[in-house]
Amino acid sequence: MFEWIKQPWPWYVAGPLIGLIVPALLLLGNKPFGISSSLRHICAACMPSGIPFFRYNWKKEIWNLLFVLGIFFGGMIAAQFLTDPGPVKIAPQLAADLAKNGITDHSNLVPADLFSWRSLLTPRGALLMILGGFLVGFGTRYAGGCTSGHSIMGLSNLQWPSLVATICFMAGGFLAANLLLPWILSL
Repeated sequence: MFEWIKQPWPWYVAGPLIGLIVPALLLLGNKPFGISSSLRHICAACMPSGIPFFRYNWKKEIWNLLFVLGIFFGGMIAAQFLTDPGPVKIAPQLAADLAKNGITDHSNLVPADLFSWRSLLTPRGALLMILGGFLVGFGTRYAGGCTSGHSIMGLSNLQWPSLVATICFMAGGFLAANLLLPWILSL
């Protein structure tokens, strides 16, 4: 059974399990699903100040912080005990395309050629990690939520803003993967 858990789960198993989070949260406590709001809760708890955005009863949302803490520790447990020691299996054509841009290390889920302390000091690494992280944070705040909040929770509740946000997330992802990323990788 342990070996079965270590294998990648197909979409038709993992997708419905993720989708069942929505009714479970709604039935158990009328709670919305989303991750990006936890940053606001952390800031409100750690930096009590006169900023109106952080003046609210963050203790009412402690469940969200525990949920994020569970994601963190679950990721640590999975990384320690549930990883396949072999290299990540990717399609041969993708490996050839990545090799053209100097990405040959497939020993982890993210290539060390792109995501490491050494690569952070390169123009390519700075664009990917620093500017990319800023843009993700800005976009999350601008859209009023993250992909999990909009695309999982919002769409299941038939919210129009979530449909618009999800379409924009997908369009941005397609453009970034097919136009922007090849340019960044060529730096």
